[in-house]
Amino acid sequence: MAAPGSSMLYSFLLFVTTLSLQEMYRGKLASSELFTILGGFTSSLIFLTLLTFIGNYQETNGIKSGWGSVILAEAVALVAASTVHRVCITTCLLFSVGLLYEINKLSVMMASKGDSKAKRY
Repeated sequence: MAAPGSSMLYSFLLFVTTLSLQEMYRGKLASSELFTILGGFTSSLIFLTLLTFIGNYQETNGIKSGWGSVILAEAVALVAASTVHRVCITTCLLFSVGLLYEINKLSVMMASKGDSKAKRY
């Protein structure tokens, strides 16, 4: 697992890259139904990378993370989706909810692994 500092840097670079590529190709992403769904998916990747960045920033500074970081990352992703197409906002929200659910499952699984290792020793 990457350290919070390097993970924060990588997620910020991915956030900037994904956002700029989405803005460069927003005309293409709005051209058909399938590309509009793809635009919503890329916006949900913006949500994922920004959420990772904010979470690592809070962990590095010792701030407790909560739902505020999720709402902020989702708001930024929805604004980015709105620059492409109106339907991208809906698909971004749906993909982001799915990603958040999977991240939560992964987090619970990793936390339970850490607890079982701590109890074993």
